[in-house]
Amino acid sequence: MILRAASFLALAYALGFVVFMLGLGQPLDDRRTDAIVVPTGGAGRIDRGLALMEDKRADRMLISGVDPSVRPIELAIAYRARPALFACCIDLGQDAIDTRSNGDETANWVRKHGYKSVRLVTADWHMARARLELDNALGGEVDVVGDPVRTNARFTTLFDEYNKLLIRRVALWIGFAG
Repeated sequence: MILRAASFLALAYALGFVVFMLGLGQPLDDRRTDAIVVPTGGAGRIDRGLALMEDKRADRMLISGVDPSVRPIELAIAYRARPALFACCIDLGQDAIDTRSNGDETANWVRKHGYKSVRLVTADWHMARARLELDNALGGEVDVVGDPVRTNARFTTLFDEYNKLLIRRVALWIGFAG
């Protein structure tokens, strides 16, 4: 009986990993949302967010998890973006240090501005956990749509991220939100 249960868990784990990999997704269509949020930490994320802002796909953008020493003009120069765009429409969140605190920082920002829809821009392999954390922090009050940035993640990155996602899902399921 124990062997069957262990085999079932191993099979469920493996199938879950396959579903996770198949669900990495494509970038979102050009629909408009109230806001865009970009957690720092990977290539292409900020570029995608800036391109969406230039295309007027949202009114405002939060870049979450920015080092406290970074100023908006430095990011504008680094990403060859108009400084005026940063001045009017882009906020730097400088409190987040990980995916969970990205969700909390973003939820506070979304509530402050009263947004009802948010486009989450992050790496394809990071989307499921980032969205889980943001949905949890927002408590279902806001429509969150994922816009994954395509990557060529290594197998170990995918495997590690899948395990982090499972652990966090279980933690939330048993009531450990902190």
